[in-house]
Amino acid sequence: MRKFFCLLPVVLFSAVVTAQNVNLVFVSDLHYGISRPHFRGEDSVSGKTVNRAMVGMIDTLDRLFFPADKGIAAGKRIDNIAGIVIAGDIANRQQPPVQPASVSWQQFTDDYQGVLHYTLFPLPGNHDVSNAIGYPKKMEPAHDAGAMAGIYNIAMHKNITSAEYNYATQKINYSQDINGVHLVFVNIWPDSLNRIWIEKDLARVSKKTPVLIFAHDPPAGDYKHFTSPNGAHDINATDNYENLLSEIHKDPKKKSTILEQAGLDKFLLKHPNIRAYFHGHENFCEMYDYKGVSGKLLLPVFRADSPMKGEKSRPDEHELSLQVISYDVRLHQLTVRELLWNTANGIPQWRQERTIKL
Repeated sequence: MRKFFCLLPVVLFSAVVTAQNVNLVFVSDLHYGISRPHFRGEDSVSGKTVNRAMVGMIDTLDRLFFPADKGIAAGKRIDNIAGIVIAGDIANRQQPPVQPASVSWQQFTDDYQGVLHYTLFPLPGNHDVSNAIGYPKKMEPAHDAGAMAGIYNIAMHKNITSAEYNYATQKINYSQDINGVHLVFVNIWPDSLNRIWIEKDLARVSKKTPVLIFAHDPPAGDYKHFTSPNGAHDINATDNYENLLSEIHKDPKKKSTILEQAGLDKFLLKHPNIRAYFHGHENFCEMYDYKGVSGKLLLPVFRADSPMKGEKSRPDEHELSLQVISYDVRLHQLTVRELLWNTANGIPQWRQERTIKL
């Protein structure tokens, strides 16, 4: 059952996937509105062109086979793709000369809804939110909630305009059950307010059910994304806080998130059925463990590449990658594989792989 949330109210409707193993495509940081230096023989290539190429690759995934590794469905054709998770920054921040968020959102829908037939599970990133609520530096226009309203409408099953969208009251937290696994999609990062929502959501879930967390920010967070602890707690060029999270930053002198992470650590230790955490924001593919500030955690974490801002893939287009998440609750396993989708010879190539217990 898919559950849509606007803070506390709950609406349910069905989502059915009958295969033993389930696959999800995981991407992040699409950044419509900017250009890559090089792509497929052209210079200064737009985010629309690059994303359309990645969409074309995703549209053919069900014709590919998994590698003969030790992961879920090894050597088998990719089928039963339950959806595409997009972990934010769909639009780039509209700092001149970058186009407004509404233009980027239209380009995104042309690609990801106009071409693909898969269910979308979108989340906002810091760029998407800043476009809607403002930013310490100049943007044109100063506010454009086009991307945020669009993400909200898909995620929460609503139909509002950008003028009607209110970030203070319309956070994008929602969840989905697919074949015995509970997927939780969190607004930016699981801060103290978002954790209240997650607690209520998990109260409806068996403690034996594996839970996957998807967010834009990594478990370590980003201090600038918290609410300013200074003065009127507003967004201003002096403080440089972005006010994306409701929680006020606790340690402005050190610009550290250690105190905020401590709260997250306690929450994760309380919910051992949270088996993995997926995020974007830092723009390269990585599979690592989050040990927390206490060192008591060992949470598998998966970070996605960006088609436009990848640390490795921006200077080298052949490093462009996406991830395919596969799980089977009957085997109590989950596998994440990195797929290079823009190789020099045009043949997609599997690279990193990690399998964990559910």
